[in-house]
Amino acid sequence: MNDPRIDRLAGVLLRHSLNLDKGDIFQVNASIAAKPLVAAIFREAATMGVFPVIRWQDDEIGRLSYDLLTVGDADTARFLERSNQWEITRWQDIKANLALRAPENDQENSGVPREKLQMTGKAGEPLQRLIIDERQWALFYWPTPAQAQKAGLSNSDYFDFVLDVSLIDYDRLYAAEQVLARRMEQADQLRIVAPGTDLTFSIRGLPVVCCYGRRNVPDGEVYTAPVRDSVNGRITYNVPSNMWGQTYKNVSLEFADGKIVQASCDGDNDALNRIFDADEGARYVGEFSFGVNPLIRRPIGSTLFDEKIAGSIHFTPGAAYARADNGNKSMIHWDLIQIQRSDYGGGEVWFDGELIRRDGLFVPEELQGLNG
Repeated sequence: MNDPRIDRLAGVLLRHSLNLDKGDIFQVNASIAAKPLVAAIFREAATMGVFPVIRWQDDEIGRLSYDLLTVGDADTARFLERSNQWEITRWQDIKANLALRAPENDQENSGVPREKLQMTGKAGEPLQRLIIDERQWALFYWPTPAQAQKAGLSNSDYFDFVLDVSLIDYDRLYAAEQVLARRMEQADQLRIVAPGTDLTFSIRGLPVVCCYGRRNVPDGEVYTAPVRDSVNGRITYNVPSNMWGQTYKNVSLEFADGKIVQASCDGDNDALNRIFDADEGARYVGEFSFGVNPLIRRPIGSTLFDEKIAGSIHFTPGAAYARADNGNKSMIHWDLIQIQRSDYGGGEVWFDGELIRRDGLFVPEELQGLNG
């Protein structure tokens, strides 16, 4: 596949996202379908003097691996503990992780028992925290026909969309995001109002992080976390979201003193609540974020893209990130998204009684550079 944008993307991922230095070792965790990008990554690595270690993945084989496991079995528990410890040991020499996913079927794990998903998630949590909190990492979704179909686009149009939104001017985006970050750092009480939503919480004292291609590609969000016990009210999300191999629509959550006390959706409410019962932290929120990528305007069925939608927010049950840590720990981190533009029903965000964004557009003049 000869497309110069793929080589440009490889450069962005290694030089900007992972920020690698000569001699660094990094892992490429890639779906087989992403081979054209992996090849470009290896070519770019050769020019930089850095060393990739490749690990191939396949969705079907990943699903079949769950058949090897038995809940409550001592041998299974020992295998999971030892295999994760092996990984932690090898990561002492690895600086960064580049995850190149190419999903062919995001329902592949829908038939896997929830108990197995919870068991493997809990066993792998120390490794995941090591990579996420202590290493450089980046995530990219290579375009596939399955994802194009979900987005309602032809393969070629979807391919162009993915590369276009991934190769935006990240330096310009960062400059605009910093203005919003400063306003968030000064804020205390936030209020979110939208159809099915009237939510209040505090972000006082929590760090604010600008996202501009360092972790995710594409990128475009500014996030923090709520004070853990400060969340009260209700929020209803208008973007479908997948978790544990199942898609949930119109998820609505009611909070009291930070905790999800009621959860419902258009569909299987029992399955939804099992997610929030995964552990204590799953019923508390670890992230609040604005989506600000000007080229992403509608959901395409992939959280990596949908959470960056211009005019959106996401309010995330589960683990907080180390860079904006409100103390919430969990095996899950579920980016549930609400688009607030007028074509999606509208919405408002208030900082300490000041209207900051209405119907997806920032109101204060100094923030209007993020309106796209």
